[in-house]
Amino acid sequence: MDEVLIRSLTPHVLGILVRRGADFAAAEDAVQDALVEAVRVWPADPPRDPKGWLVAVAWRKFLDATKANVARRRREDVVDAERGLPSDHDVEPAPDPAPAVDDTLQLYFLCAHPALTPSSAVALTLRAVGGLTTRQIAQAYLVPEATMAQRISRAKRTVSGVRFDQPGDVATVLRVLYLVFNEGYSGDVDLAAEAIRLTRQLAAAVDHPEVAGLLALMLLHHARRAARTAPDGSLVPLAEQDRGTWDTESIAEGVVILQTALARDRLGEFQAQAAIAALHADALTAEETDWVQIVEWYDELELLTDSPVVRLNRAVAVGEADGPRAGLAALASLDDSLPRHTAVAAYLHERDGDLAVAARLYAEAALKAPNLAEREHLTRQAARLNARRG
Repeated sequence: MDEVLIRSLTPHVLGILVRRGADFAAAEDAVQDALVEAVRVWPADPPRDPKGWLVAVAWRKFLDATKANVARRRREDVVDAERGLPSDHDVEPAPDPAPAVDDTLQLYFLCAHPALTPSSAVALTLRAVGGLTTRQIAQAYLVPEATMAQRISRAKRTVSGVRFDQPGDVATVLRVLYLVFNEGYSGDVDLAAEAIRLTRQLAAAVDHPEVAGLLALMLLHHARRAARTAPDGSLVPLAEQDRGTWDTESIAEGVVILQTALARDRLGEFQAQAAIAALHADALTAEETDWVQIVEWYDELELLTDSPVVRLNRAVAVGEADGPRAGLAALASLDDSLPRHTAVAAYLHERDGDLAVAARLYAEAALKAPNLAEREHLTRQAARLNARRG
């Protein structure tokens, strides 16, 4: 059974049900039920028209649920009538033919609705657009399935009244997809690969240079994935990675997509980030990295975002292009409570030859590290410098 095909059809089927008059939350439940049915039936009896099969089964599931609700409410009406209370009656939506409209883009906008928290938007996107089950999403985020089910249920209730004809914000959708990408891999779902698939899908639905920029950025980062960790699971810094293991096909595709986007002269933050990633990918060795050009791109990115994190990364690039003391001078203007600020300071002090300060800062940075792999890496850096000093 082609699981990728099923996932790619999910937003189309959901859009058809909503167009027919189904409430979004109920339609999404029905589509998930249809996907479960497909997993059970298709291996032995694959349909000639997968999309048509999913639409028919999902619509039947929706009608069955609607009828069950109608019966329940009629029983409640009888009780209300006996108590002298007014009653209302549900009307079953008619299965009108769905217009030949691809609602995928509107579903992206809906799932990235500004009323949702980032975590809820990510979960709803993975389920409604990505076609993942609640169990798969929960495993990917390392939370109990019941917790993820509640999160998705709340998100569906929040957007259930939003109409498909309302305009959406591409920038919000891109931020949600980038959040998905940065989760990487856990459980039985590769979220980085899933984010790339969904961004490809979005790029096919909307002509926007920032969508292309995000897709290029994902491909360029994903190309280095195999080199990022050692066999024992420890982090491998960019400068120490085996560049022979980088995926050259993904790099080439990412560069072509980026160049096409940049040629439209509508620069955005994802295009600027992709340009930086492309410069790293273009260098055959760490020593050949064009740090001067990278600093220039960070200058562009800072103008676009006014982000302190961008300024922190720029300080590293300045340290490489103009020397560690220039990097430390750039770092001095930033709030030292920024995530990874202490680790950057440690690296620049080491480059400047101040091993005692660098070792102390690496140890401090380890205590602030957001995950175990980074904590262990920084601890090893501190131990390495202390050993050299000894």
